[in-house]
Amino acid sequence: MPLQPVHRRSVPEDVFDQIMSGVLTGEMAPGDALPSERRLAEVLGVSRPAIREALKRLAATGLVEVRQGDTTTVRDYRRHAGLDLLPRLLLHGGDLDVAVVRSIIETRLHNGPKVAELAARRRPDDLPDRLDEAVRMLDAEQDPVDRQRHALSFWDLVVDGADSIVFRLMYNTLRATYEPALPALATLMAEEVGRPDAYRAVAHAVRLRDPAAAEEAAQRLLEPASTALLTALDALEETR
Repeated sequence: MPLQPVHRRSVPEDVFDQIMSGVLTGEMAPGDALPSERRLAEVLGVSRPAIREALKRLAATGLVEVRQGDTTTVRDYRRHAGLDLLPRLLLHGGDLDVAVVRSIIETRLHNGPKVAELAARRRPDDLPDRLDEAVRMLDAEQDPVDRQRHALSFWDLVVDGADSIVFRLMYNTLRATYEPALPALATLMAEEVGRPDAYRAVAHAVRLRDPAAAEEAAQRLLEPASTALLTALDALEETR
């Protein structure tokens, strides 16, 4: 196995993570002023340039507002942050945030059919054959986790066919958030990824350039597992 260079976490990254955690947990509320750069450097035992770099990242993420010559204040991330924050919201103190998981499932169920419809309208000529190959690989796979990965590859192609940069960026974020949980979701997702004919129906509608049929087929594919996941989340909330 070829060896790769080892990359250490940077000091600004550690500072970023500490302040971000305080904002996301509510320890630092919107409108709160952060200590000065000098004070932060003293408390955290790092240099002021490291603090400054971390604050720039926090500002770019929408977590704080940095005013030149003035205090740095915490912002309401729900109003100012972007989708890139989503993976960091999924876990709080090692526990899943049920509300975030529910939002991901609801977005999946809402966006999937629309993406399939757009793919049927806009697809490139080679997309149907590539979708058929993705379904073939899904059908041949027996491992439940790898089946989910093949399903993600199928949707990756559908998103490409939709030719929408907004849906593409949303999908990238949702996939990055969802993919680490594949082993935990294997049982709940087994029925969906075990229905290759449902994927074929989406692929066939895309091949025919039939947007309505593609949307309907995607809805039929996604709804059962999404409903089961939402029901499981409701049960989980009741036990907490």
